[in-house]
Amino acid sequence: MANTVLYDDGVHKNILLEDFGAGDLAVQANQHLIIHDRVGMLLDPGGHKVYSRVLSETFSQLSGGRLKYLFLSHQDPDIVAAINGWLMTTDADAYISELWTRFVPHFGFDHIVADRLKPIPDQGMVFDLAGSKLYALPAHFLHSEGNFQLYDPVSKILYSGDLGASIGIDYTVTRDFKAHIRFMEGFHRRYMCSNRVMKAWAQMVRPLDIEIIAPQHGALFPDAAMSRQFIEWCAGLECGIDLITPMFKVPAG
Repeated sequence: MANTVLYDDGVHKNILLEDFGAGDLAVQANQHLIIHDRVGMLLDPGGHKVYSRVLSETFSQLSGGRLKYLFLSHQDPDIVAAINGWLMTTDADAYISELWTRFVPHFGFDHIVADRLKPIPDQGMVFDLAGSKLYALPAHFLHSEGNFQLYDPVSKILYSGDLGASIGIDYTVTRDFKAHIRFMEGFHRRYMCSNRVMKAWAQMVRPLDIEIIAPQHGALFPDAAMSRQFIEWCAGLECGIDLITPMFKVPAG
């Protein structure tokens, strides 16, 4: 279990909790914690296997501060499966795409916390974290139909969810982008919807001042130059429905 501080100016702090599920059969997943003036937002808190460890570390990092928000980029179990525990043991509100607010309760939801699962509208929204603005950016169909990323303009980090995910690596920071592509390509070609959506996303994020892109799985992109490389790689990638239709055939008997 390790923590990596991605940004810290004394008031605003961004922490990567990168291997709380190490050794599990489940897919590797990163959790991220943003703290501003002792008020926190936890991103994609995870499932039951990591819940107790992530909860303990979150409160250790808050040092007596308050967890205000749980940001859920989409509906997958590696993000939301333990949400009832988080809502029962903290005062935080959880935010997810309005498409998924009626589905998340199927993970097991106590009625006394149901009003603290809040919808993010399709166009996104701005969170106020003790005076620091955090931007929920629409990233629908990358891969989920209701999907959001989070941009933090103080640290200049874009938390990209499943976009940028890499599989089967033993490092947390990408140093050679071209060599790293092979760990991303298969996942992105299958899970991301289409090149049209990728291009729309790239057009949205190009004007942002981004120093780090931090996916929910695998290694992050540690500087502005590599983050731009990743954005342009996405914009040029054929994926999803660009490729899948030839597979729609009745299997041979």
